[in-house]
Amino acid sequence: MGGVRWAFPCGAWRPRRPQWLLAARLVQPEEKERIGRFVFARDAKAALAGRLLMRKLIAEELCIPWNEVRLQRTSKGKPFLANNLVGINSNYNFNISHQGDYAVLAAEPELQVGIDIMKTNLPGSSSVPNFFHIMKRQFTETEWDVIKSMSNEWMQLDMFYRHWALKESFLKAIGVGIGFNLQRIEFSVSPFQLEIGKVYKETKMLLDGEKEEEWTFEETRLDDHHHVAVALGKQEGFVQKNSDVQSMEPNQPQFTILTFEDLVASGIPVTPEDPAYWDNFCSKQESPVKQSSHSR
Repeated sequence: MGGVRWAFPCGAWRPRRPQWLLAARLVQPEEKERIGRFVFARDAKAALAGRLLMRKLIAEELCIPWNEVRLQRTSKGKPFLANNLVGINSNYNFNISHQGDYAVLAAEPELQVGIDIMKTNLPGSSSVPNFFHIMKRQFTETEWDVIKSMSNEWMQLDMFYRHWALKESFLKAIGVGIGFNLQRIEFSVSPFQLEIGKVYKETKMLLDGEKEEEWTFEETRLDDHHHVAVALGKQEGFVQKNSDVQSMEPNQPQFTILTFEDLVASGIPVTPEDPAYWDNFCSKQESPVKQSSHSR
């Protein structure tokens, strides 16, 4: 059992009635209800895709029947599998993220995992310099020097969101919330230019000024606008045969772009069909008129 990297283009997904009602039947009732409360269709699609990615992973990789999968959330909101796992699967770790036009998932059998995706967007209500001023405390001086060294404002924004995805991936892997001081972590990104579809592992992290050797960061560009960062680290209390995280990693797994049919292929309905759920979805506007560019 190796690592998994999946992406679903939820932004381009335009579900028809049978698709939406089927998808709604494949998640737990409390999640279906939560997703139905989203104001915008964009957010409902992304959240539903995220739940389907997790259930697909657990059903296909851990061989737990889809309708028996029990997902819960930690106090910090991180989803986890509540089913009892024994033996080889007991350290299985997964994480999802959705932002921009994709929902993404990363999973590893023996490592802590955090994933974050960010779409490079122009700030909705301010200039780029003003946006950077507002966000000043989120990065170190060294990181800002790199961001502002880019040759134009769009490339600076692109580097900003690349750093943001890296920081979020680490925070999600260790399971901490918004209160963490982001200046404690500093990234030295490499290379500066990322080719679409290729997986990079050269970027390094400093934690409280010390180089952090036990964490590896995979970086991928899904397209011209989307950066994905995957943080990989040792699980606390888990004794591994290999002491080096690098030696345990899969061979740079690339993201597989899934279709809706892929997403629900192993699905077994959890709840009965609810025709009103389609009416609820149809009543939603796709997205805000002015899209905020720095949603977390």
